[in-house]
Amino acid sequence: MKTGLLTLMGIASVFTLNAQIQSSGNVKFEGKTISIFTTAENTRFRISPNGTASFTAMPQPLETEPCVFVDPAKSFQSFIGIGGAITDASAEVFAKLPADKQKELLTAYYDREKGIGYTLGRTNIQSCDFSSDSYTYVEDNDAGLKTFSVAHDEKYRIPLIKQAIAAAGGKLTLFVSPWTPPAWMKDNNSLVQGGKLKPEFRQAWANYYVKFIRTYEAKGIPVWGLSVQNEPMAKQKWESCIYTAEDERDFIKGYLGPTLQKNGMGNKKLIAWDHNRDLVYQRASVILGDPAAAKYVWGIGFHWYETWTGSGMQFANVKMVEQAFPGKNLIFTEGCKEKFDLDSVLNWSLGEKYGNSMINDFNSGTTAWTDWNILLDEKGGPNHVGNFCFAPVHANTQTGELIYTNAFYYIGHFSKFIRPGARRISTASSRDVLETTAFRNTDGSIVVVVMNRTDKEQPYHLWINGSAAATSCLPHSISTLVVK
Repeated sequence: MKTGLLTLMGIASVFTLNAQIQSSGNVKFEGKTISIFTTAENTRFRISPNGTASFTAMPQPLETEPCVFVDPAKSFQSFIGIGGAITDASAEVFAKLPADKQKELLTAYYDREKGIGYTLGRTNIQSCDFSSDSYTYVEDNDAGLKTFSVAHDEKYRIPLIKQAIAAAGGKLTLFVSPWTPPAWMKDNNSLVQGGKLKPEFRQAWANYYVKFIRTYEAKGIPVWGLSVQNEPMAKQKWESCIYTAEDERDFIKGYLGPTLQKNGMGNKKLIAWDHNRDLVYQRASVILGDPAAAKYVWGIGFHWYETWTGSGMQFANVKMVEQAFPGKNLIFTEGCKEKFDLDSVLNWSLGEKYGNSMINDFNSGTTAWTDWNILLDEKGGPNHVGNFCFAPVHANTQTGELIYTNAFYYIGHFSKFIRPGARRISTASSRDVLETTAFRNTDGSIVVVVMNRTDKEQPYHLWINGSAAATSCLPHSISTLVVK
């Protein structure tokens, strides 16, 4: 089993590029060069330098000349970042690693030059399925939250979050999500199996978010945003709570939104839905269609698990939200490959699912993208209900070995090169086998991601403003092209 840190670790940073490419369509690209980085199946390429290409004049491509077209003059949403969730499970596995492997993992994920440069994170409020047990922060029936304590998190999770912040250069855009209120606040008197928040505890539960955020920030962990409820339509054998669209709307406008405002947290980014793409438009239309609720909502979060019903990934629903509510933001809040199998940990389709989702989500207007657990063990856990899943990196806790799946590298083709503050620009492919998206960074550099999920190499031209550079996309590969 191939393991080890990135082959890209020695790559000089591409973020000191001096190209000052303006948003005007009149900029000439003839004579400019492209740096190409590639990850490909059956090769040693893992975000590895894979040559350069130069632009020459190509005013009008022919239909027989495959092209990826980029138009820097047309820009769309801004880019916040890419990252993953630091759960109890990730933190517990991290704590079992030897010190050198801990440092390796932090570098691999969060270092901008030696790793893939994560800038975004998510963590759970109280327990979730990826915890070793179920727990809350208060004693039963303490509606005043006088017994509130995050002592549970101080053993593993808080130390790891702090180390991740340091590894990311002192700043990590972090949002937090609850899986359930305490059992005594719910009508089923249980942390699991769904249930609903009792009306008489809506204010106490709204206060809980504020208490959590204040406590974490007092411990040196800034919180950028929060979602209302993880997967509010899922009745699960693990921590879960049901909100209809009307329930969530009314909780936001009557309790959570005003409570955040009253406590000086009106600047926290409040994320609604935080569930799958299948119902994302219905949820957005109910909540954002009500001005009294919408004024508190920064954006809509979504997951990719709509495939459990037999559906494909429904990117068009995300795009519809973007078109209908252009003043709000879209954030991918969770995704992973389920049903862990150690024998499949190097399956190439893992990364290709990430590449396909990220390209289409960004092209649909998504401004930030969050993977699920950053690290799991050799069993796909720990998980207190046996819901074992894949992560981009797994640790063999018996040997201390780190296993990098190709999903890690596929994510890195976006997170390493597209930096916070970038703006998505127009891109289109003349061949359906070449999936693509593009961004312009604040330093003027243009980053184009191209993916090929076929068994055949796909030659093409990268075309910008009447000039084109000839290159090729290897079978089952993803490439990032950086225009200097």
